[in-house]
Amino acid sequence: MEDKDIMEKELLILKGVCDLYLHGTIESTTAEVHAAFKDALNTSLDIQNKVYNLMAEKGWYKTELVEQDKIDKVKQKFANK
Repeated sequence: MEDKDIMEKELLILKGVCDLYLHGTIESTTAEVHAAFKDALNTSLDIQNKVYNLMAEKGWYKTELVEQDKIDKVKQKFANK
């Protein structure tokens, strides 16, 4: 398995972990549990960001630039609601 494939799988796992910690934070019934989930979420988000940045540096995570007129159309659509 190539490094790119490993990093893609790691990033997907991290996204799932962040989702679980987010829901744990939201659904916490005590301040202590809330703080534990929130700390775990923040740590996971930091790791996810590092993995993403490394992948982007290597050209393994391509992003697409959106034309300004498309952005303006979406902003206008939601501003009217």
